[in-house]
Amino acid sequence: MAGKTTKSKLIIVESPAKARTIAKYLGRGYHVEASQGHVRDLPKSQLGVEPENDFEMKYITIRGRGDILSAIRKEAKNASAVYLATDPDREGEAISWHLAQVLGIDPAKACRVEFHEVTKKAVQQAMKKPRAVNMSLVDAQQARRALDRLVGYKISPLLWAKVRKGLSAGRVQSVATRLVVSREQEINSFIPEEYWEISAAGQVGKKGQPFSVRLSAIDGAKAEISSGEEAEKAAERIRRTDFTVTSVKRSEKRKLPSAPFTTSSLQQEASRKLNFSTAKTMQVVQQLYEGVDLKNEGTQGLVTYIRTDSVRVSDEALAAVRDFIPKRFGQDYLPETPNVYKGRSNAQDAHEAIRPTVVTRLPEDVKDSLTRDQYNLYRLIYNRFMASQMKAAVYTTLTAELTGDGITLRFYGENKTFPGFTALYEESTDEAVESAETAIPALKEGDKARIADVRCDQHFTQPPPRYTEASLVRALEENGIGRPSTYAPTITTIISRGYVSREKKRLYATELGHMVTSLMEQYFSDIVDTEFTADMESRLDQVEAGQIYWKDVLRDFFPPFEKELEVAEKAIDKVEIKDEVSDVPCDKCGAMMTYKMGRYGRFLACPNFPECRNTKPIVTYLEAACPKCGARLQEKISKKNRRFYGCERYPDCDFVSWDKVVPDKCPQCGGYMTEKTTRKGETWHLCANDACRYKVEVQRTEEDGDE
Repeated sequence: MAGKTTKSKLIIVESPAKARTIAKYLGRGYHVEASQGHVRDLPKSQLGVEPENDFEMKYITIRGRGDILSAIRKEAKNASAVYLATDPDREGEAISWHLAQVLGIDPAKACRVEFHEVTKKAVQQAMKKPRAVNMSLVDAQQARRALDRLVGYKISPLLWAKVRKGLSAGRVQSVATRLVVSREQEINSFIPEEYWEISAAGQVGKKGQPFSVRLSAIDGAKAEISSGEEAEKAAERIRRTDFTVTSVKRSEKRKLPSAPFTTSSLQQEASRKLNFSTAKTMQVVQQLYEGVDLKNEGTQGLVTYIRTDSVRVSDEALAAVRDFIPKRFGQDYLPETPNVYKGRSNAQDAHEAIRPTVVTRLPEDVKDSLTRDQYNLYRLIYNRFMASQMKAAVYTTLTAELTGDGITLRFYGENKTFPGFTALYEESTDEAVESAETAIPALKEGDKARIADVRCDQHFTQPPPRYTEASLVRALEENGIGRPSTYAPTITTIISRGYVSREKKRLYATELGHMVTSLMEQYFSDIVDTEFTADMESRLDQVEAGQIYWKDVLRDFFPPFEKELEVAEKAIDKVEIKDEVSDVPCDKCGAMMTYKMGRYGRFLACPNFPECRNTKPIVTYLEAACPKCGARLQEKISKKNRRFYGCERYPDCDFVSWDKVVPDKCPQCGGYMTEKTTRKGETWHLCANDACRYKVEVQRTEEDGDE
């Protein structure tokens, strides 16, 4: 007689990769299926939110998810229990609720499981603690979804009718666009002011160590010099003056490490250090979170949950890193008590900061199992977390003043005396910061100083820098706009819609972006107001905390918004935006082609559309000639979206280079040279000849550098 078949327990997660990882951890008795994200949503063909029916939401099965749902239903019918293990955030909670609805599961029962890291221990522990679906989280997601749908589906058709087809407005994307537009307006209206800096070389005694000083004050007032004539007068006065060291202040400065990563700070630092877009950062870190197949270890999740704005670290992880630091760096690098970090006032604390799941798993140990991007991002996360619990770096500083005839010259220098966390990691910034680290001269009060090589340097005040993706994420976060899960898709959207263009990491507002923002400011001022949007985010947080009912948010928002719509529909005239004309003739009909914005950026299109449908990519040529045949070199994009450089005569000439070729020839061997930029922002021209490898550092101008 055949034995009775034991039913297995069904676990539903979001991604197939996560499903495979978790299935290996749990083994027999469990079956893991992937929903592949949402299975139900509002219909694309209609609003799906009914203001007249107290904002009832009309959910339907997402197209293409029918087969997935059928497979899940079949497995659920044969399972002894069903656990919903989608991501531990609002969106994940909503997916679990939708799954419960379609599977006939009571969401109030203990059916919800959440993993904050995909490791065997974490998964097994989570399975012991199932809970009910958190309806406050679900309601916060529903409120956000309804708000976004009402704004998008009500304003977008208006933009289609009045401006151009294909345009859209969004609750968060409109504010992000406005930030970029406002910065562009600041830059355009900026009037530079001239100022001069005066520096000199100082020395005490014939054998004393030379040091650099700057003019600080003249006749008791701060030195503010605005013309070359003033500068030369001050310089001449310095040259004929005898100076005495009148003030020497030695002190110690401590530089503290940064907190472990949040989603926002990871996106910013990956942009600066690795040149990743926000979208790429989230794509790669998702892979590290869901699990990577490691040699000798099997599939392992390498980092904790990736959508978080908390800097909190679990007691277990803190104990592990404090145990490991002395073993790797020595006892001197471990602070007496753990470093504690304070998060932003409106940060959610449901998840830890992003950190490695196993602190003893060094990046170098798993390098062979990771792609280049995975390794670089894992190393960034690992080093940041490790450094966050190391001692501060210590610097000896010296501030000195030299005076004579009413002139005050100032010296400042610092020396690192203990590297602390900087032995492993230093945070980058968007703006270049000049290091003050220098040799400190032996100075004491009363020393007579000789001054030589007085220099006058002209400068002009600079406008605020254009946003990069990193600095725009920071601005969104600081203004309380959006949440960790929304930064990357928001930036992707405003670029793909043509409101913002990205050139050499900088974000530029397009003419279309200016136009749409102007309309939004005039007719939908609340939607593009940072304070209003931040307040809305705060109200959604209150829904999540169970403090207010989600439909009350919609009841307060919609009536005034509906009135704005009525006014805008009557008041806005048809806006015509003329396309920018290029100097490239259409090779089919001869008309001068115009610039258009598509999904993958700008391209050339014939203005006689639809009669002529000719389009062309915009080709960027380098100044350098092809080293093989002398033809022009083009900037190209590989299938994996990586930039490279190749000959325009391809396939007749097969020259390609991953590095940008420069016009200069190698002074040693005559070969061609390429440009390399280090992580510190240094630019080098490097000979491509492996037998030579001559290199020279290039001094970059402010315009060349990133913000």
